[in-house]
Amino acid sequence: MLPQPLLVFDGDCGFCTTSVKFAERRVRPRCEIVPWQFADLEALGVTQERAEYEVLWVTPAGTVHGGSRAVAKALMSAGRGWTLLGALLMLPPIRWVAHGAYRLIANNRHHMPGGTVACAVPGRRPQGH
Repeated sequence: MLPQPLLVFDGDCGFCTTSVKFAERRVRPRCEIVPWQFADLEALGVTQERAEYEVLWVTPAGTVHGGSRAVAKALMSAGRGWTLLGALLMLPPIRWVAHGAYRLIANNRHHMPGGTVACAVPGRRPQGH
């Protein structure tokens, strides 16, 4: 059991790190934020392959949400107007568009501002996901 939600991201990716720093400053999600490289992935029930593939939101009960759903959960935790935006990202058809946009950005994050070759996402989707 976690004391609070956990947002897990790729700490080796400049784009991801910049995005998380922005979220910490502007959005202020109510969670602990940790790079997957420093998280106990096994205790979280998450594979390294999945953590490399997408940002993760882990609830105190251990439920794991990935990708655009993790972003939506982080937004909803922040309160204020962010809650509405996060909730909208969970509703079809917005959820489908958000998922596609997340994958497009995640798959090309090495081309994004602050991104490097180290930011490249492995080519295939993790098993069981």
